Amino acid sequence: MTDSAITRRRALALGGAATGALLGLGLASCSAPRRGSRAPAPDAASNAAPDGQLCVLDPSTTEGPYYLAGALFRRDITEGRKGVPLTVRLTVRDHPHTCGPLKGALVEIWQPDAWGYFSGYTALHPGGRVPAADTAGANPATCLRGCQTTGADGVAEFTTIFPGWYKSRAPHLYVKVHTGVSRTGRSFEGGRANWTGQLFFDDRYADEVYAKAPYTEHRGTRGRLARDRVYRGGGERDGLMRVTGDADRGLVASLTVGVDPTRENIASTADDEGLPSADPSSPSSSTSLRPPYDEASVSPYGSPDDAASASRPATP
Repeated sequence: MTDSAITRRRALALGGAATGALLGLGLASCSAPRRGSRAPAPDAASNAAPDGQLCVLDPSTTEGPYYLAGALFRRDITEGRKGVPLTVRLTVRDHPHTCGPLKGALVEIWQPDAWGYFSGYTALHPGGRVPAADTAGANPATCLRGCQTTGADGVAEFTTIFPGWYKSRAPHLYVKVHTGVSRTGRSFEGGRANWTGQLFFDDRYADEVYAKAPYTEHRGTRGRLARDRVYRGGGERDGLMRVTGDADRGLVASLTVGVDPTRENIASTADDEGLPSADPSSPSSSTSLRPPYDEASVSPYGSPDDAASASRPATP
């Protein structure tokens, strides 16, 4: 399916700009117009970057049900988790002013392991046929989570692995951009979250990666990008990362986002399955992340009988 076909379907399914207004604004794609195409006319939500690229303000996405506050400062978030090596390189720009690099922004990412499990929520089954979560050699509450502050070039870079898949979703990872935070030991507090996003990969990279161990141990039908309920089909503007490399040598995925450091984004707290996320009022440790409720009590993939016997938090 072509990008244009995906875009048309997303526009019909999501109701266009109205959906963006509900989610809240926060992402701005800073990319040069494609050769042979006309750049969109400037408006209140667009800006010109110093290098001639166009910044267009775009809606944030849901943070999903697996967010945990108190990410640890570090570049390598793997804690020994096995998988195809992936470098994630994010450039943050100051959208409402010059669209130049935003120094000192805090970029936070989290993702599933190669089998689709999230740290802190390893009792939640990712769907398909997969072994139980492997927690050996890693902190089951912190691995594949972390944060970095951007340098003078606006760049934050992470060493991780290509994310596994979980039921109904195309492969993706999550990101938040904060400004005005204070560092507290190995973590942070305060400030405001300016943008929440989900970052995606072209299906051809997932096809290549998932043909290799340990990804092959997760069997089932994974989601494809064209059918994902969150990805809107707009390429980089909607979180599709630019990827280089291959599954044998490792991949590098890059994206440029623009944020308004004066605005706070309130992200939706449910993913496409409608599962409520962590209660933001619940206390969490800044050094050893723990679920805000019993991780075994909630599963988006359990049977109705399982759900009836579990103690679920109230849906916000």
